[in-house]
Amino acid sequence: MGLIDLLKKAFMEGYATSSITLGTVLVCIGCTMAIAIYIYFIYKMVNRNAFYNKGFNISLVIIAIITSAIILTIQSNIVVSLGMVGALSIVRFRTAIKDPMDLAFLFWSISAGIICGAGFAGIAVVASLFVTVLIILFSASFKAASTLVLVVNANSHSDEAEIIKAVKDFCKYSRVRARNVSKSGLNIAIEVKTSKPSELIDKLMKLECVSDASLVENDSEIF
Repeated sequence: MGLIDLLKKAFMEGYATSSITLGTVLVCIGCTMAIAIYIYFIYKMVNRNAFYNKGFNISLVIIAIITSAIILTIQSNIVVSLGMVGALSIVRFRTAIKDPMDLAFLFWSISAGIICGAGFAGIAVVASLFVTVLIILFSASFKAASTLVLVVNANSHSDEAEIIKAVKDFCKYSRVRARNVSKSGLNIAIEVKTSKPSELIDKLMKLECVSDASLVENDSEIF
């Protein structure tokens, strides 16, 4: 079987009706690796976590290749497939995935391995392109809607109204999240959405009632 025939089976026809040869394995693993590396760079590009987890990203590539090899093996031998199902049924994954986007990338990696292992890499390529477009579009909307937490210390709780008025002049959205009143003054935390953070801080620092103000990045999002 020539290279063209192997590529044709890898992308469109599937391996179910063909014998598994070394060339078939190499083409299957090669297609899976190419798509997995693509997923690696997409994850790195759109990752929104405060700390980028390179280990998790590398694991996406490895998982896709292993999954592809498993699917390829299952198709070649019914006895092996039954043993594989029994072996995998006792595996328990206890690592918690905190970000839903990480779960989406993990499922994308596994799905790409399954599809390529079944011999339909063309479907994996098309699906990956559609997923990429959706991820980029939604990631852009999340970034545009990101919020900040404004922390202000004032001399007295009676100064809150003046602070809120100054905040609303520079923010499209504002909401008081925490308020701490003591004899020494007022500490207030406000969730804000603004395109002029520097101007907002300058405005607050010009108020006589404000002793200090700071902006902190917030992980939450507004839809």
